[in-house]
Amino acid sequence: MKIRGRVWKFGDNVDTDQIIPARYLNTSDPYELAKHVMEDSEHPNFAKEHKEGDIIVAGRNFGSGSSREHAPIAIKYAGVPVVVAKSFARIFFRNAINIGLPIVEAPEAVDEIQHGDEIEVDLEKGIVKNLRTGKEYKATKFPETLQNILKAGGLMAYAKEKLAKK
Repeated sequence: MKIRGRVWKFGDNVDTDQIIPARYLNTSDPYELAKHVMEDSEHPNFAKEHKEGDIIVAGRNFGSGSSREHAPIAIKYAGVPVVVAKSFARIFFRNAINIGLPIVEAPEAVDEIQHGDEIEVDLEKGIVKNLRTGKEYKATKFPETLQNILKAGGLMAYAKEKLAKK
């Protein structure tokens, strides 16, 4: 599965309160959450200015902070098809997989990709390609089970598929 999009670049330690500020957690409506995604980050107008299909590229420890699933849900429902980072907070990593938001670790790519670049992420091969420079970078390649969870749209959808086959 290849994903192509324009980059919005963020720094290190983007926590869940920057991704979706707590003042909006009075709803579980994913589309309402998406209207406020990244509002308290270094790109406070992200929710208003990004286009569906744009990709978040970030530094170390993306998604640190709270264990709530609201953060990856807000990103996914904002139309962000994948997040590329140097590293992810472990609970964010698990929550992202659970809700079907692809995330990949590619430290060298993050160092060289610039805000506004167009990139292509090949989830099956574990490659991030900068389309501006043509350079390819090694990225996380998930085991087949995790790829199947992402393809299904998340853990619940995957479980339903598995149960329907029995």
